[in-house]
Amino acid sequence: MSTVRLWTDADVAADPRVKAVFDDIRTTRASDFVNHFWRGLANHPAILERTWADLKAVMVAPGALDPLTRELIYIAVSTANGCSYCVHSHTAAARARGMTDAQHAELLAVIGMAAQTNALATAMQLPVDRPFDVGA
Repeated sequence: MSTVRLWTDADVAADPRVKAVFDDIRTTRASDFVNHFWRGLANHPAILERTWADLKAVMVAPGALDPLTRELIYIAVSTANGCSYCVHSHTAAARARGMTDAQHAELLAVIGMAAQTNALATAMQLPVDRPFDVGA
């Protein structure tokens, strides 16, 4: 159950700030679908505006990482943070950007391996090797 009200399209049409963001989401994504994340954030227009602008800068704007790689990273971080909603959302986005079943399986293997070795390194409290320490 949501902790906030999910805005309907009628609610959105009545608030110019929210409508502007939703219009931009639809234009940017070339889709009429606006998901629950944005519909929940609509309760707080300033946070909605800021989050959408930041997301576009990181996930949409051209950069050194291709869109699929960005989505794969997002899935890994969302998994580490325990955000089921984001894992689902970004897995769908990765599939839309061409992620294959084989790539998904390999991603899961990498996430699992990183979780395991991170836990072991943390448990052993190892000092960072000098060649790995950029500041050394």
